[in-house]
Amino acid sequence: MEIHGKKIVVEGKLPRIARPEEEWFDDVEHPEPLIDTLKEQIDADILTFWQRLPELEPKYSYMMEFDPIAALPITTYSNWWEKQINSAARNKVRKAQKKGIVVRTATFDDETIKGITAIFNETPIRQGRRFLHYGKDFATIKQQFSRFLFREEILGAYLDGELVGFIMLADAGRYAVLGQIISKIGKRDFAPTNALLAKAVERCAEREIPYLTYAFWLGDGLGEFKRNNGFQKFDLPRYFIPLTKTGEVALKLGLHRGWTEAIPDRIKSPLKKVRKFWYGFSGSN
Repeated sequence: MEIHGKKIVVEGKLPRIARPEEEWFDDVEHPEPLIDTLKEQIDADILTFWQRLPELEPKYSYMMEFDPIAALPITTYSNWWEKQINSAARNKVRKAQKKGIVVRTATFDDETIKGITAIFNETPIRQGRRFLHYGKDFATIKQQFSRFLFREEILGAYLDGELVGFIMLADAGRYAVLGQIISKIGKRDFAPTNALLAKAVERCAEREIPYLTYAFWLGDGLGEFKRNNGFQKFDLPRYFIPLTKTGEVALKLGLHRGWTEAIPDRIKSPLKKVRKFWYGFSGSN
């Protein structure tokens, strides 16, 4: 539903959480009218929204927690290359170049869509969990990934003319967003993902975009990739406003992040390892 010019989505069952659909791209500057309208018109228990980078100081008095995102401050490409990344990351980019990886701007045409489809359907398991886009056909990918081309640039990594990786680089005004960054696992030894990231940094520097964001700050293997490539942790204020009595109770019980987030880390970590093992086992049979 669109309210006061913002698209609002409602997720979950108990509690039902409302949030701006385009929160990476849109600010909530006047929350009170939005809150009042949600209470009257929407079946939701809690409203959540955050302050976008670079606004790190809390502006409102609502219940607040910090969301850690991964962002790369960008001045020039040479500064990133010489001072912000480690030697391992630089060697990966050099390796990609030596092995013939070429990164260039791609057009969202049938050939590119076929390449994306092949990458998505290479394997059902990525990073120890079921891959969201596995099994999607040409028509589905064309429809889903054409919606935001007005703000996205596609960078493709090619090996002998074959698309082996790509980035959807989106302009969020204050920063750029890595909407997708994915490469063929079978071409991992050619380091296409590192070459793609280097090109994304180069494009941001050329366009004088001060930050490149890469989702949330993590402590796993993907988190290590981000740290090696100069990404830093930025804590963004996220607010939670109860819209119903159920919402008030859910906030008190700590259920506003979802039931899975309410599980203690000492239990969650072993469960993630079991999940990764199970998906790896089932994927190999």
